[in-house]
Formats: sequence, structure tokens, C-alpha cells
Amino acid sequence: MAWGVLEVDGLETVPGTTLLSKKEDLAGDVASNASLKKAGDIVLIPQPSDSVNDPLNWSETKKNVIIWILALASGVTVSLGPMVTPGFGEVIEDYKVTLDQVATYLVGVLVLATGTGTFFTSAAATVWGKRPIFVISIFVLLVTCAWGFYTTSFVSLAVMRGIQGAAGAPVETLVTSTVSDLFFVHQRGQKLAIWGLAVLCGVLLGQVIAGVVIQQLGFSSAFGITALIYVLILPAMYFFVPETDYQRKKTESTFISEKQQAIELEIQELEAKTTFGDSLALFNGRVSDASFWKTAFKPVPLITFPAVIFSTFVYGTFQTWLVSFSLLSVNIFSAPPYNLNAAQIGLTNLPQLFLGLFATGVSGWFADWIAGYMSRRNKGIYEPEFRLTLMIPGVIFSTIGFLGFGISVGQGAPVFWPIFFMTVNSMAVPFATSASFTYVIDCHPKDANQAFVTINFVKAVFTFLASLFVNGWLSKVGPQMVFVTIGILNLGICSFTIPIYVFGKRFRRMIARSSTLNKL
Repeated sequence: MAWGVLEVDGLETVPGTTLLSKKEDLAGDVASNASLKKAGDIVLIPQPSDSVNDPLNWSETKKNVIIWILALASGVTVSLGPMVTPGFGEVIEDYKVTLDQVATYLVGVLVLATGTGTFFTSAAATVWGKRPIFVISIFVLLVTCAWGFYTTSFVSLAVMRGIQGAAGAPVETLVTSTVSDLFFVHQRGQKLAIWGLAVLCGVLLGQVIAGVVIQQLGFSSAFGITALIYVLILPAMYFFVPETDYQRKKTESTFISEKQQAIELEIQELEAKTTFGDSLALFNGRVSDASFWKTAFKPVPLITFPAVIFSTFVYGTFQTWLVSFSLLSVNIFSAPPYNLNAAQIGLTNLPQLFLGLFATGVSGWFADWIAGYMSRRNKGIYEPEFRLTLMIPGVIFSTIGFLGFGISVGQGAPVFWPIFFMTVNSMAVPFATSASFTYVIDCHPKDANQAFVTINFVKAVFTFLASLFVNGWLSKVGPQMVFVTIGILNLGICSFTIPIYVFGKRFRRMIARSSTLNKL
């Protein structure tokens, strides 16, 4: 048993279990593993090829520029959903629609379109590469924001939001697998934290800025300003985000047991270095022989993988609660005893943003630190389940946040208290997101693209359903009952972390042994 993770019988290879630290030699024969490439005492997982074109061998500067551009694009795109909430009142008045209609068609439809679109954008990225999908996505997002600025009917606005949601799908799913393309296991926690930081800023800061813009310039101006931001992102994406898909001509071993050593034979072909001009090509033909339609529907059976099931429900529910907070806070803070206007409602997100940024940085650092710490004290062997320790602060912060917010609003407490508990809850999201995403990447790196499609689609369904009834639910039972119920549901879902942590290695072996699941 390694830190509570149950071992499997025998000496077979278990996907995800890796030799991460070489401070202690597992078999007492250092020379036997001398060929493994390392960074200091850390074995590089996955092992990079010798090619200069291998993304794992690119300079840290180049890789970080790519991640920051993608993170910025993700943050802006994610903000498209909640940024309209401060303007709900104006939309209701201008187009003579109900609050539930606005929430459903301007937020729910966008999120559902994003979740559905991930099936096809992920398949396209697998077949033709991620680069063309990212560039096309940003271009369509720019066009739809311009559309939103000029539209004059609610139907047109709703249709635009559907197209906009589908266009935003790539930055919902492909950034996480791009991290897997560029970085090693011991680096991924921090890089995913950068992406998580941008997403959090998009959700929270987007509302703050949009609230001020809508208050001063009107609802449509929020789309106009966002279009101008995409005008800047589009050339950055085109010039500085090359294709990261790379087929290594080698056999990789993901596990080295204590009594069994793997011997790898590698045949390297000389490759000419890809020039900057060559990297600007939008299409370079197929990068995979996989069928587009089979790949598009491959994510569906992945929901049978325990790691994917766990991550789907954790990430999906945490993001749904976050969106629900955005939707309900408009109703709660615009009514007595708070009576806040659109700009003031947006400003309630500032404390969440600052503490969320702090929590995101800590969660990213902790994700990589805990992996190294627990591995060094496990004879150098890393188990993906070590990442799940991030759920501990996630559960604590979210439970306090939900219960505290519901009770404080229900009792009519001063506005400081509900904002305080909203802020506590926002600190939980980075830990839960980092735990669920890094766990899936480490357990199923080859299926990461498809796994994130499954995760984001279920999240989209959860969020869409929430947008249909949360406001009505609030008006019927009140905020205290709503948020106490959410807190209990969240605690129950998070409790599944315990069996996943304990039995995770055996689940991974079960998946590896199943010929049926491996054919899906």
C-alpha cells in the first residue's frame, strides 16, 4: 500500500504508475536505468525523443508563451457566459422576455452548445491537429461578438449565443491536452493552474468589467469590447501557437516495477528543424489516420472509466455551482435588502477574484509538490491518486462557502457576509479543478482529448439544467434552502474521492486488462 493506495497483485504494468524520482534506485541497480532522461533527480515522463521538433524539447519560453496565449483565449471565452448576467434586467426590459428565458437562452444555450461542440472540435483536432481548430475558433468568436454588438432582436441574440458556444468549445477541451503535449508529469500541475487562473479571471473579472460597461454603455457594448479583445488574440494565436501534436518514433514505458525492468529499443530518424515560416501553415494535412466520426463519438464510452466518471462529476458540479452563483447572485443582490445595480453586482466578484487567484497559484504549486513529495517517500514511484489530495481543501472551502452563503442571505445579513462566503467558495474551485484534470491526464494520457470532451459535455448538461430552474427554485424555497441543499449534494459527490483514491490503481488495472474497453 502506497500512502493508502491499494496495490495490485503481481508485477504487471499499471498505466499511470511511473518512476518519478531517482534519488533511490528501485532495484538497487542504477546503471540499469541510466538511459532514462531526467531533470535532476526527476525522471521525465513521458520520455522525450531526440528530435528538435518534439514539443517536449522546445524551449521553456516558447512553451510558456503558447500556454499563456491559450490561457488568455480561454479566460476571455469563458467570460462570455457569465458576463451577460449583469445585463439581464436591460434584456428583460428591451425584449419583453422573462428572467428564466434570458438565463436559458443567453447562458444555458451557450454552455450546452459548447459541450456538444467539443465532440466535433476534439475529433477535428485529433485528425487535423489542434492549431487550425484554435485559429478558426477565435475567428468565429470574433465574428459572433460583432454580431452580438449589432443585433436588435432576442431571437438573433439567442442564435448568436448558440454559435458562439460551439465556437468556444476548443478552448474548453484542447488546452488541457495541449499541456500534456508540451510538459512533463512533474510540470503539469503548475501549467494547468495558469489555465485555471485565466478561467477563474474570465468567470469573475468578466462580470466585474461587463457590469461597469453595461451600466455605462449598454448591454450590447459588452460584446463590442470583447470583439476588440479577440482582434488582438487572433494574430497572437496565428503567429505564436504552432501545432503541438507530435508522433514520437519510440516505445514508451509508463511503469518500472521493483523487480522487473523494461528494456526499450528506439529508432530515431533524422528530422529537419521546422522553420518559423513552416509553423505558420494553418493546415498540414492529417496528423492521424483515425476516422473523424468514430473519433467524434469515442468520448461516449469513456464515461465507463472510473477516473473519468469521478472527474466528470467533480468538475461538472463545481463549475455548475459557480455558474449558479452567478445566475442567482443577480436575483439576490438586486432585490431587498441589498438593492444593488448592475455595476455593483459585478463588483461583488472582486474579492472572489483576488482570493481565487491566490488559491489557483497555491493549487498549481501544491499539485506538483505533493506528487514529488509522496513519490519520494514511495521509493520514487508516482501514483496518479496522489493528485486527489487536492480535494481536501476543495471540500472544506466549498462546504463552508455554500452553507455560509445560504444562511447569511437567508437571515438578511449585511452584504459583507454573503460576499465573504462566495469568496471562500471560489477558493475551492481551483483545487477541485486541478485534482480532477491532472488525475485524468495522468491516468489516461492517450485518451485525454476524448476524456475532456466527456467531462465538458456532462458539465454543459448540468449547467444547462441548472439555468432552467435555479431562479424558479430560489423564488419557491428561498436562498437558505437552495444553498444548504447544494452544499450537502456537493459534499456527497466529493466523498467519492475516498474510494477512488484507495482503489484507483486497481481500477486502472481493470481498464488496462479489459479488451472490450480498450477497443472502444
